Amino acid sequence: QVQLVESGGGLVQAGGSLRLSCAASGRTFSSYVMGWFRQAPGKEREFVAAISENGGRTNYLDSVKGRFTISRDNAKNTLYLQMNNLKPEDTAVYHCAASGGYSGNIYDPRPTSYDYWGQGTQVTVSS
Repeated sequence: QVQLVESGGGLVQAGGSLRLSCAASGRTFSSYVMGWFRQAPGKEREFVAAISENGGRTNYLDSVKGRFTISRDNAKNTLYLQMNNLKPEDTAVYHCAASGGYSGNIYDPRPTSYDYWGQGTQVTVSS
């Protein structure tokens, strides 16, 4: 069982930056592929980024490549998403998620491939 709590969301102007954090409970954080997803009103939940268990491999949604960076600190049981050059279309509730137990796949963007979810943090980008 993994419990996830996101923080760091807020209101920012276009071109600004935010850093999201996801604190995980439990001793097995380092065995999970971790991902960030987002959901805007009236839209389906969308894959944003994923990172392998040891942080050595990452995968991104095309529209955030070069602007967002996913990272993790296994010693602190924490996942991060650094978001730069934010755009109004990035406005959404951002959720972190855990997949696998050494069976996750960073290239599988389906929300159903993730086992545990946080409640989400709101990111609003004004134009």
